[in-house]
Amino acid sequence: MLINPKRILVLGGTGFVGRHLVAQLSAHLHAITVPTRRLPARHLQMLPGVSLVQADVNDPRQLQHLVRGHDVVVNLVAILHGHAEAFEQIHAQLPAQLARACQQAGVSRIVHVSALGASPTGSSMYQRSKARGEAALHSAAQTHSLGVTILRPSVIFGKDDAFINLFARLQRFFPVMPLAGAATRFQPVWVGDVAQALVHAIETPTTAGQVFEACGSEVFTLRELVGIAGRWQGRTRPVIPLPEWMGQLQALALEWAPGPTLMSRDNLASMRQDNVSGGRLPGLSALGIGTPTRIGQIFPPRD
Repeated sequence: MLINPKRILVLGGTGFVGRHLVAQLSAHLHAITVPTRRLPARHLQMLPGVSLVQADVNDPRQLQHLVRGHDVVVNLVAILHGHAEAFEQIHAQLPAQLARACQQAGVSRIVHVSALGASPTGSSMYQRSKARGEAALHSAAQTHSLGVTILRPSVIFGKDDAFINLFARLQRFFPVMPLAGAATRFQPVWVGDVAQALVHAIETPTTAGQVFEACGSEVFTLRELVGIAGRWQGRTRPVIPLPEWMGQLQALALEWAPGPTLMSRDNLASMRQDNVSGGRLPGLSALGIGTPTRIGQIFPPRD
């Protein structure tokens, strides 16, 4: 049992990573507040110690009110698709607003999930906006004595993810898989390991001031990950790698297609660089994860 339970605000707590994190924090007997635009969120309401609050975290006044009375704020809010203004608002302005709100409310700890590949010179709006968010938090840490811990995960997988499951569904209906960025390398990490690493960061004040890479122990090309998805759902389709110009046309068509965006030109730009650990920053082992979960343990092939 945890000796010193904390009051923790989790922004993005209803999302993929957030649901797993909140469940682990609840098991550790922390008191967790989860803002959401829409109530109810029944998958979280039943967890001990969890309070759901209807709020818009992008509203600075509401955000300032939310952070009051908490020991730690975790920021998981992110988007994969959007225009430049949306990336700027979610990935850069929100962390800056959060740092100001914490300073005004006397909250001294922020744990922030960024992204592997975040860089001011990145190929995509996603990567560059993630880097600006990190820079805003680093600046606040230096000027206002704010303890900031940053995680940079590679692609995150899990039984309820929108990555492996997407490629599994597509292979049920299409005879072939035309694939842009097929040779791009990823180092996927299990959502349970990410959640456990975040709990460790929250409960370990000495992680403040550090940036960690959250990567698994295996490296795959996108083509290989599509194959894993196909074998898991029992129907593997041939992959046809697309050249850059054709991938751009495919991404443009998918941007305009009805329903949720499956791929965008900005996603394709992100895949111009491999999404693997650089080896210069501490990894999951420094956050209490001795042996990262392998993707085959979660998505075993079907006979």
